Amino acid sequence: MADFKPPELPQNDSEDLMGLNKDLERMSEDVENISVQLTCMIYDTVVLRTSPELAAAMLKLEAAYRRCRAAVCGDQQSETDQSPGSPSAAPPQT
Repeated sequence: MADFKPPELPQNDSEDLMGLNKDLERMSEDVENISVQLTCMIYDTVVLRTSPELAAAMLKLEAAYRRCRAAVCGDQQSETDQSPGSPSAAPPQT
């Protein structure tokens, strides 16, 4: 029993372990990102349920943004083509 030596890992197994370690780290980061997104979605849902007038205010704000952008950029056609609340009417993400 005193002569027991742990088996040495061949080089190939060490490389496999490094690859698995990287995969595990990437998956862990993906799960963290999903968790953050889910937390934001839940927060938004709670806010909308506790304050229904917030949804109406957001629609008014989006419409005002589109009118302002149309006035500044001279984009009159997009203002009349897009109705409030439609998915294509959302302001661009900048």
